[in-house]
Amino acid sequence: GGCPPKTLPEGGAGAGGRGGAGMPGGGVGAEPLPAVLDPDEAMEPGAPLVHEAHGSNVVNHHKVRRGDTAAALARCDHVIEQEFRTQLVEHAYLEPETAVAVPRQDGVIEIYASMQHPFSTRRFVAALLGVPLADVEVRTVPMGGGFGGKDDTVSVVAARAALAARLTGRPVKMTYDREWSVRESYKRHPYRIRYRMGFSRQGRIEACEVRVVADAGAYCSVTPWVTWRSTVQCCGPYDVANVHCDVYGVYTNNVVTGAMRGFGSPQMNFAIEQLVEMAAETCGISATEFRKRNMVRQGSVTITGQTLDTHTVSLEQALESTLGQVGFHDKLKKCSLGKSDGDELYGIGYAISYRGMSLGAEGMDFNAAVINVQFDGSILLEAAVHENGQGAESAMILLCAEELGVNRERIRYRMASTANVPDGGTTVASRGTIMGGGAVVNAARALKQKLADLLAPQLSCRPGEVRFQDDHIWGRDDSHKLAFGEGMRQLFLMQEHPYSFGTFKAPQVSWDEHTGQGNAYFTWVYGCQAVELTVNRRTGRVTLLNMVASHDVGRAVNPAMVLGQFYGGMAMGAGYALFEQVQHEDGRIHNTNFDHYRIPRATDLPEMAGIIIENPDPTSPSGAKGVGEPTNELMAPAVANAVYNATGRRHFTLPIRIDTEQRP
Repeated sequence: GGCPPKTLPEGGAGAGGRGGAGMPGGGVGAEPLPAVLDPDEAMEPGAPLVHEAHGSNVVNHHKVRRGDTAAALARCDHVIEQEFRTQLVEHAYLEPETAVAVPRQDGVIEIYASMQHPFSTRRFVAALLGVPLADVEVRTVPMGGGFGGKDDTVSVVAARAALAARLTGRPVKMTYDREWSVRESYKRHPYRIRYRMGFSRQGRIEACEVRVVADAGAYCSVTPWVTWRSTVQCCGPYDVANVHCDVYGVYTNNVVTGAMRGFGSPQMNFAIEQLVEMAAETCGISATEFRKRNMVRQGSVTITGQTLDTHTVSLEQALESTLGQVGFHDKLKKCSLGKSDGDELYGIGYAISYRGMSLGAEGMDFNAAVINVQFDGSILLEAAVHENGQGAESAMILLCAEELGVNRERIRYRMASTANVPDGGTTVASRGTIMGGGAVVNAARALKQKLADLLAPQLSCRPGEVRFQDDHIWGRDDSHKLAFGEGMRQLFLMQEHPYSFGTFKAPQVSWDEHTGQGNAYFTWVYGCQAVELTVNRRTGRVTLLNMVASHDVGRAVNPAMVLGQFYGGMAMGAGYALFEQVQHEDGRIHNTNFDHYRIPRATDLPEMAGIIIENPDPTSPSGAKGVGEPTNELMAPAVANAVYNATGRRHFTLPIRIDTEQRP
């Protein structure tokens, strides 16, 4: 939390023995140090340094430089300037951080933990114990929610449990209670976003000037990568020729911030999706028409200079799907805009986005999978993808079964162990299906090639003619076939093992940190979400009536789980818009439990509908993209736009609070 006091242990250096440092009778002296709690003030010259060795409170500075923004703004017919602020948010996963450490007789420490990246946890544990990575084996277990929050903190818990296990020689389990979990875990970054958007009277965005200050808290965590995504997506899914963007991550003595579902995009979408509606109103055209005049399309060039031509750009398809499902244009005419005969003011609103898939130019992006077929034809499948509750296990099984042409009941998915598969990165950034699934598909294809080469003679055909379907291996015609299990027995009799290893590496991306130009992501997801609500003019209470989402997922491997992501993402986004905020003062959190930290209840949530759009991605072996985070980044701006259409007032700070003075 706050800045730790400067301490001098009894008899410390220069103390002159017991009772030193001018403290009669010994003890510990504490000198309060100045704290810096405002990120803008932390950037000013002479501000107290959170980390003196760093020499500055600025963690990072990302930028985009495209065109001549100053000149373009000067010639625009209209310029809108606005500041937006977002809040500190807790992940609120149901299962708190927990880890079990078991010392084995061979000297290896075994870790079982609720985490998103077992290899990162292994590095933490090995570093603390001072042992090689090979002396630590981390086994993943399905966890009760993560949302980006089960990384750094869980690794610390695992390291503490491992140290206790090493010292005692006995298994140790460490589990945080809710209060300790909230105090120690990192949160979603609060942002201060300042925009100047210039546009023509015909409704074309000509220029954007953007300045973002993200509060990193007292330690860095993943702030440089969170703010990098914000930089790439600072202008939303729009074609803007002139952009000057500066995004700063800044140290303060506030609560540490890190990865959370959305990873820097929910904050930016909250701002840009209100700005475009304000601009449309200024031009006297509908917000939908304004968006269509500016949205990216097939072959568009993004603000970072990337041409969108390697996949289907389906933004308008998502827009039309959502608006058609919710009946937007007819219902927009019924919005109250602050006027109503009764207490309830009705509003409807929506927002659109595009989101770069996986890690992009943040760093290395790859995954791996192992398929090990047993003598009886049963299959052990293991991939470096963690089950966070999002349905990774079922997706991996379905992809493997489909590629091998076998019944999915044959497949046993094993949660990854650091001793069995290579490091495939953390299960974040909506990358589980596209990256892990890609590795599974490639492993299955490698196995099929091996089986075809070995079994083709028995099937009286060439290897290229072997087919895998209906739990059989087929030759050129129906008269030559082997049941899958029988085929595996034949391989074992040949002293050949039906085992394969597959990897998937993301296609090449590029980035110039000095100009903010490059192919930031190898593919993109497009989406639109809408919400209907009422605002009580006397109490300010917002009641959600209906939520609808459309997202292009590439290919829905498990449609039921995809829709689950839609519903969960919308619900979480509604909480971000209306309820959730970590209350803190001087770096100390006050609402450390769910009795004071408000998240959406079942009674807060309305009917929800999801529209799955499928345009298989050519760069993905499975055709699938990701959907966990795109579904979470749009509901806050959709709610903000709906509240405006209900009340006639804009809200530029999250969570949205309709105070007495603001009520119509």
